[in-house]
Amino acid sequence: MSLRQNILVTGGAGFIGSNFVRYMLKQHGEIAIINLDALTYVGNLENLDDVNSDPRYTFVKGDIRNREDLETLFSSKPIDAVVHMAAESHVDRSIVGAGIFVETNVLGTQILLEVAKTHGVKRFVHVSTDEVYGSLGETGKFTESAPLHPNSPYAASKAGSDLLALAYQHTFDFPVVVTRCSNNYGPYQFPEKLIPLMIMNALQDKQLPVYGDGLNVRDWLYVEDHCAAIDAVLQQGVPGEVYNIGGNNEWKNIDIVKLILKKLDKPDKLVSFVKDRPGHDRRYAIDASKMNETLGWKPAHTFEKGISDTIDWYLNNQSWCHRVMSGEYQEYYKMMYHER
Repeated sequence: MSLRQNILVTGGAGFIGSNFVRYMLKQHGEIAIINLDALTYVGNLENLDDVNSDPRYTFVKGDIRNREDLETLFSSKPIDAVVHMAAESHVDRSIVGAGIFVETNVLGTQILLEVAKTHGVKRFVHVSTDEVYGSLGETGKFTESAPLHPNSPYAASKAGSDLLALAYQHTFDFPVVVTRCSNNYGPYQFPEKLIPLMIMNALQDKQLPVYGDGLNVRDWLYVEDHCAAIDAVLQQGVPGEVYNIGGNNEWKNIDIVKLILKKLDKPDKLVSFVKDRPGHDRRYAIDASKMNETLGWKPAHTFEKGISDTIDWYLNNQSWCHRVMSGEYQEYYKMMYHER
């Protein structure tokens, strides 16, 4: 599809969203990006300070659960494509309170789909997660045809939104494409997630809380590689299809933590094993061969380069981390990780 278009990015002030907005403006000269974000605790306009002056970029504060917000936006200018990233995304928070996850991820997605359909959007990319597949054993990988078996309220809400999006394609011939990615890491990730949390705690010589035995396995993908994959799906993806996006890069949580400590020259004694979270999936692994074979995408960053760049970014942006971790998040951190 032509990139001479207006692209609406929902959740564009968050971690993946802000990286995607920046990536698209850098890669494509003839697009305009409208960033719709409700600016919840993970949405931070500071993430996009470097593109605020770009005339191709517009920020709109709004909530995908509010149809009036969406109708106003879609009526104000033609929107050719939607990249839907807005979501509640932290598993731990979904365990504490699942309601907001259903409201935002399921109901919000349905409202957005309906308004986008009504206004004739030509492409709708629904960005999802490998967590909808559930947990793997010691071998095998998730393919796009794997059954959905979500094990957390977060994952269940994302599975529900995936099925709604695909139903809109099948029932209304609305041009929806779904992507499911593995764990992302990189700049601007909110420090409740594993890698930035461990980096920030290590820099402050604080305990690094590791769930259970630390042997849970995840497939890690550098965020810019994810952005490139979404770009490929936006341009070439087939409506009604699902595309898995993975890094082919499996690591045990404890090995990630020890690698960060080593790179920061901090002692392993900072590791603190804490009570495992309920329903903690043991292993995720993504088969991204469909992306490679049909769209020509594969990760460009090695993990060694990606994790080094990520650590350097947090080293050089500690003031950003301290600002986003103030207030509400500090109370949540104490509750979840038993800080004393």
